[in-house]
Amino acid sequence: MERTSGDHGFIEYVVEKYSDMVVRIAYQNLKNQADDEDVTQEVFIKLLKQPDFNDEEHLKAWLIRVTINQCKDLRKSAWFRKRQPLDEQWKPRGEKQLGILDEIWKLPKDDRNVIYLYYYENYTVPEIARILGKNENTISSRLTRARKKLKIILAEEGVKI
Repeated sequence: MERTSGDHGFIEYVVEKYSDMVVRIAYQNLKNQADDEDVTQEVFIKLLKQPDFNDEEHLKAWLIRVTINQCKDLRKSAWFRKRQPLDEQWKPRGEKQLGILDEIWKLPKDDRNVIYLYYYENYTVPEIARILGKNENTISSRLTRARKKLKIILAEEGVKI
């Protein structure tokens, strides 16, 4: 996917196609609309500085990885740790059917990311491992544990599986 410096057509295409995904990933990690928007903006600013991508899958994997890393960086910041969040009930834009996302948000963040990428973005275990820079066995184990935890959460909520 070659592009020239400042290629506005490429950036518009990527923002239009992937911004909802970036916002959803940021939300599942941060659960705050303002923070999600900040992270999304930072991801696309980094995209402006990024050289060419091999293909569409490389671009998508890069966006996911950078979004997760931006969320981690924000959570580590002193500003983030010392603030008092407002109690807000916000759901990512464009989500018509959230399904069990509310229950998924009760999982630890690493489990949420694996479940989300597997079920909502339809990545395979090897693809998730490559995107997150982890061993396939680690991702497979994390996915199995996350499913078990999610099953318990759903049972406690009275949701039939």
